[in-house]
Amino acid sequence: MSQLAVRRLPLIPVALALACAAPTAASAADLTGSAAQPVVVRGSGQIQSAVDRFRRLLGPDNGGGPGGRARGRREINWDGVPDELAAPHALPGDFFNAATAPRARGAVLSTPGDHVAVSADADNPDSAPVRFGDVNPTYTDTFRVFSAERLFSPIGSNVVNLRFRVPGTSRRGVVRGFGAVYTDVDRREGTAFRYYDVNGRLLGTYSVPVSRGGLSFLGVRFPRAVVARVRIEYGSAVLGPDDGPGADVAVMDDFIYGEPRPVR
Repeated sequence: MSQLAVRRLPLIPVALALACAAPTAASAADLTGSAAQPVVVRGSGQIQSAVDRFRRLLGPDNGGGPGGRARGRREINWDGVPDELAAPHALPGDFFNAATAPRARGAVLSTPGDHVAVSADADNPDSAPVRFGDVNPTYTDTFRVFSAERLFSPIGSNVVNLRFRVPGTSRRGVVRGFGAVYTDVDRREGTAFRYYDVNGRLLGTYSVPVSRGGLSFLGVRFPRAVVARVRIEYGSAVLGPDDGPGADVAVMDDFIYGEPRPVR
């Protein structure tokens, strides 16, 4: 689906401007598709209303138990990750597809880089700085959190592939939608979600709104459960000690996605 498809544009509650206004506005903005088109929800700055809207679009929170549900959503906020699997250590890509609660959430993560990682919390036994300060000391002040206190990012790449499974099983799953919180998106180019079906067909590419030093949200809900994989792109550069002033690095907080249903 192209982002150029015609959509109704509701008013931004605070700024009283159309949703097509500058994406750096510090208020939530959303674009609503027709019944046959994906519904796109975007927010920057104060994103709580955009997050809440996307949650309502997907339905009730099904938690982290195994097995599938007929409707609803799953969420990951990263704070359930133990210290020994958080920075400076690697996060196993299938951590959130365990066979038992609360980790049976149907999400499998991979990257073409070194590994995926969750940032350290404030009292970790390795004394690692929070918010990926172990990678670059400036990140502790650069990145904000939506839900305290861990963040998520690939290491050695700026790409993550998220594949869905029926929660707690190895069976491939599809979801109706996916959305997530970003922190410190400086430029619109290079930070986006690409949605794919079970056959690898691209369903659409959607850019994340800019919020320099702040929070951004992007969520897309499709008319039915068709999304098997999401390619998540993070800015223009990988996290690193020498990313330079011209690099746009961004990391993520909460993931919100539809209940993974079995591929038929």
